[in-house]
Amino acid sequence: MTRLLAAARAGDRAATDRLFARVYDELHRLAHFVRGSGTPDSLNTTALLHEAYLHLRPDEGLDVNDRRHLLQVAARAMRQVLAREARRRKAWKRGGRAVTVSFQDGTVGRTVALSDILTLEEALSTLDRLRPRQARVVECRFYAGLSVEETAETLEISTATVKRDWRAARAWLLTRLKEGTGGR
Repeated sequence: MTRLLAAARAGDRAATDRLFARVYDELHRLAHFVRGSGTPDSLNTTALLHEAYLHLRPDEGLDVNDRRHLLQVAARAMRQVLAREARRRKAWKRGGRAVTVSFQDGTVGRTVALSDILTLEEALSTLDRLRPRQARVVECRFYAGLSVEETAETLEISTATVKRDWRAARAWLLTRLKEGTGGR
């Protein structure tokens, strides 16, 4: 894995392909988790994974440090794919049916219209500018499905910090979602 990561960072496309083949099942599980979090119907799990993969194949090489970092980068790519798909669908068809957006802890989920996935993306982008570490915690927990401990290890922070940032980010994002949806 270490050699594949080094070769992928150096721009070796064959190494990048082998790296993704090695972690494909894990990335597929991640895509299934993200897709289950409330995504457009036209984008199935495999399509989401393949679209994210296309975003992760830069010409200069894949800049990841380890398996967890790869999952975090893949989760961010999936987030971008979902936002793009939501924008496309919103432009194609105003409104849309309701989907559930849940921040993994069953007590926090709420139902929002498909078009409001864009509100979530905008809120997360704003959070990223204001509190980048909190945004990374959300990406790890919500998009990558990492546990508190895995998130702490990935971001190299304490579990107490992850819990605190996760609580604060969820509250902030839910407030933004409520404002963005007109309180629906």
